[in-house]
Amino acid sequence: MPRWLVLTVLLAGLASGQQAAPPSPQGPPTSSALSQDQIQELIRRSADNDLDNDKKQRNYTYTERDEERRLDGNGQTRSTETRTYEVMDLYGEPVQKLVAKNDKPLSEKDARKEDDRIQKLIEKRKNESEQDRRKRVEKEEKDREENRRFVLEVADAYNFHFVGLETLEGRPTYVIDGDPKPGYEPHLKEAKILPKFRFRAWIDQDDTQWKKLDIQCIDTVSYGLVLARLHKGSRIVIEQTRINNEIWLPQHVAANVDLRVALVKNFDIAVDSTYSNYQKFRTEIRIVPAGEVQEQQ
Repeated sequence: MPRWLVLTVLLAGLASGQQAAPPSPQGPPTSSALSQDQIQELIRRSADNDLDNDKKQRNYTYTERDEERRLDGNGQTRSTETRTYEVMDLYGEPVQKLVAKNDKPLSEKDARKEDDRIQKLIEKRKNESEQDRRKRVEKEEKDREENRRFVLEVADAYNFHFVGLETLEGRPTYVIDGDPKPGYEPHLKEAKILPKFRFRAWIDQDDTQWKKLDIQCIDTVSYGLVLARLHKGSRIVIEQTRINNEIWLPQHVAANVDLRVALVKNFDIAVDSTYSNYQKFRTEIRIVPAGEVQEQQ
């Protein structure tokens, strides 16, 4: 997913692989009408379950295809660019390897550059000192705790409403709306943007995993060192799917974003990302360029 979408995706706090408050011992709701407390419990349980997804995802490689369309003032496409990546986890960090542009494989020269870049990352982590490793792990733990607090803030910042039941891909889900609480004062700096977004969530009844999130910007959001503004009406839809009957992982992200950078240049962008070809792997690997493979045969 393009880096400029990261802030928006933070609003999918229900979907992040961060730990929320521990689930209560009671089972999942069975009524067709859910109370506010039951909905909050579902959100906490789905966030807690997704922590396991985050851990298990480290054993998977997959393909990510990003399509970015620049739009004119009438919403018509001016230009389209696609990038396809192979994504792997190297020593606890997801790494993208570019394999195609505009649905065409990279040239031999560009492919070798990507192979060399990935191999350097592997060697860097492999030869990491104990001190550097400890600092990296501590930073990851700090980020995890900050994100956990953000998730809890999401639960406090919204009024939840049970919409009903809906079947997605043959699986029954609870449909829940989240609307900002009027007059809510965020506690965290990062949470100041929450009142400017509303969302709808689909939570799988059987696994208590979020299946789909539809997030909409309802007021202008300003952020960044180089002042940028995300305008009202921007929207992102995120979907997950069940893999190997053991894990829920990203399936599709669609975003329509109206973004102004430095109050000067305006971008109307539509992004469509798909995730596929999930396969288990281990980190003890070496990226071998195509030329070396031929020489070894």
